[in-house]
Amino acid sequence: MVPCNDPIAQTQGQAGEDADAQLQTEQKELYESARTCLVDYGTTFHKNIIVRAEGLYIYTLTNHKMLDWTSGQMSCLLGHGNPEIVDVISHYAANLDHLFSGMLSPPVINLAKRLTGLTPPGLDKAIFLSTGGESNEFAIRIAKLHTGKFEIVALSASWHGVTGAAIAAQYHSGRAGYGPVIPGNFALPAPNAYRSIFRHPDGTYDWETELSYGFSLIDRQSCGSLAAVIVEPILSSAGMHPLPPGYLKALKKHCEARGMLLIVDEAQTAIGRAGDMFAFQHHPEDEGVVPDILTLSKTLGNGIALSAAVISDAVAEKTTKDGFMYYTTHLNDPLPAAVGDKVLEIVERDGLVEQSRELGKIFHKGLLRLKERYGCIGDVRGRGLMAGVEIVTDRVTKTPGLELGNRIGERLADLGVWAQLGTLQSFAGVFRIAPPITITKEELEEGLEIMEQAFATTEGSMPLY
Repeated sequence: MVPCNDPIAQTQGQAGEDADAQLQTEQKELYESARTCLVDYGTTFHKNIIVRAEGLYIYTLTNHKMLDWTSGQMSCLLGHGNPEIVDVISHYAANLDHLFSGMLSPPVINLAKRLTGLTPPGLDKAIFLSTGGESNEFAIRIAKLHTGKFEIVALSASWHGVTGAAIAAQYHSGRAGYGPVIPGNFALPAPNAYRSIFRHPDGTYDWETELSYGFSLIDRQSCGSLAAVIVEPILSSAGMHPLPPGYLKALKKHCEARGMLLIVDEAQTAIGRAGDMFAFQHHPEDEGVVPDILTLSKTLGNGIALSAAVISDAVAEKTTKDGFMYYTTHLNDPLPAAVGDKVLEIVERDGLVEQSRELGKIFHKGLLRLKERYGCIGDVRGRGLMAGVEIVTDRVTKTPGLELGNRIGERLADLGVWAQLGTLQSFAGVFRIAPPITITKEELEEGLEIMEQAFATTEGSMPLY
């Protein structure tokens, strides 16, 4: 059994080749141990064992350093091991970690006050849970009780979690082979300006017709019990597709016409990630649109398991009278709540929303420059420090370049940037990139330079000049 300590520290002072050989051996042993004792849960494990994460970087067992351009699982908004977050965790782990779910503590109340002070009127009361799937489960459950209906509409390339109601409302992956999902779920066409077949005569994306057509099909399938729509402002797991300007306003009108609630899932897009405190507030064309329920996770906890749902006073009042129940072991736990409160404090104090917006301009300009140079990049999209780079083998046919993307991704990792390539059908071979928003201009440019090297030295990237 390989001991659980720092193998890099153990080899310090040894001769270079001997130390490298020992680390390679230990990595192989750990990987083999993982194959024998870890459940395969639908992913291919990265070839390198990670032993340290600090700031913007992760370090492999063999002491290879990589810029973490996925912020862990799109979560470490303020970087790994942020000193202020570490201090909060240490203090509350020692003094106020976990309580009976019916008890209150100052961190929970403080986080609720700070969060609802940032959300617009109509998002008035918060609850704190553990994962994004759990917060979406809450949102769907309370929407059903509030409306007295049970049908849920989502987008056809969505990801909202793997719990019962959440996975029934997602279509990205994970539906086949498990028998029936919770009944009453329907899919709207996921907005995809790059690939959608809905086009105006001039070739531009006709999302209005696509959305209306989608609802016409849902109206034919519904038994008259439409309760809610759940959407992400940027469809991250679908390949980083932003909702078009005006889409949320049109969607809200469709909801109101059918007596439905609008749930916005901002697991990955909130707290400055996409250049706004909340991504649903971005487009002037959507001004005034407030979701009935907002769900948060990932970025709120900076890698600690913390999620939230925020609802209106009206929804809260009615469902309380109707006896709403949602009781979990880690509901409103003080330690993660204290972390979330500190995350919001730092983001506000340090102007990180504005920083994400401004550095995002440099980031996307650099990615578009790569698109000009390499024909394998079919599309670049996203906002703020959140981007999708779609790899194709032919720009005319838009054939997904999955094998090519994998080779580019491996080259990127070897050169020192970790960026995830999605290979499932609804990804279509897209690098999802989301570095911590504490990144500096110099670190951003370093990563872009490494990306340039990776594309330049990978066969098949189709240099254009």
